[in-house]
Amino acid sequence: MKKILTLLVSSMMLVSSLFAENDYQIKVSSPNGAPALALASLAVENPQNYTYVAAESIAAEFAGGKSDFIIAPVNAGAKLFKMGKSTYKLAAVVTWGNLYFASQKKNFKIKDIKKSKITLFGENTINASVALSALEKNKIKAKEVSYLGSAAQTQALLLSDENAIVLTAEPALTAAKIKNSKITAYSVNELFKKAAGFDGYAQAGLFVKAETIENHPEETAGFLKLAEESCKKCSEDVKSIAKAAVSLEILPNEKVAENAIPNCSIRFVRAKDAKAQIEATANIDLKQYGGELPKDEFYF
Repeated sequence: MKKILTLLVSSMMLVSSLFAENDYQIKVSSPNGAPALALASLAVENPQNYTYVAAESIAAEFAGGKSDFIIAPVNAGAKLFKMGKSTYKLAAVVTWGNLYFASQKKNFKIKDIKKSKITLFGENTINASVALSALEKNKIKAKEVSYLGSAAQTQALLLSDENAIVLTAEPALTAAKIKNSKITAYSVNELFKKAAGFDGYAQAGLFVKAETIENHPEETAGFLKLAEESCKKCSEDVKSIAKAAVSLEILPNEKVAENAIPNCSIRFVRAKDAKAQIEATANIDLKQYGGELPKDEFYF
């Protein structure tokens, strides 16, 4: 009897061991801030599987290949893939533009840009190119354009200079509005929609490593379903996403989070379904995509 029990226990331990080996844990990297909101409901449940990095470190994340999935600007992923510096394919677009022109000028209207200096952030980036293109296609040309390094810097200018007109982004815009109720903002997405007919532009994508696709197809498919559900929650259950964002230190407090999340244009669209919008975005400034439209093999 003892031998039988011993064999049974040994068998159970072996089976448990096999299940543990097959329980593959998906690892994800993301820049902090708005893009990370897309998977916040997943990250808060398993924070050990999520890594947040500075935006300027994203290229190193692609090169290192330690994560199964990476959230990153679509153009950055496309450019690295074209250059042979990444094996990550685009699985989905998850954010569609969180840029705004803003000012605390009294009765500020978007047409006021025609006779004013505007301050953008991110010179020689796709965000700046999209913002200027959206203005141009709506027959709005600024008197002068200058640049600062980040949305945090243009937010500071917006708060300190009552005559400034700046390009900023959520959640920085919401934080500024809480400090100064005089601020009026206009969505770049709305301008882009009038000009291009698309509801937003391809901003941040969810990329999956080719090796993960090959070696863990079921886990890959399963995670993408969870990612889609997480993105839906960003519009259907803002309060829970706000709590998750604060818990994960993505956003500073729930008041900012609850007001900013709806303006971050988080929406899950499979890569091949987003191709037309990706190409419309790329054609605004092809050099940001490595000089050409992404090839079919870039899309998962």
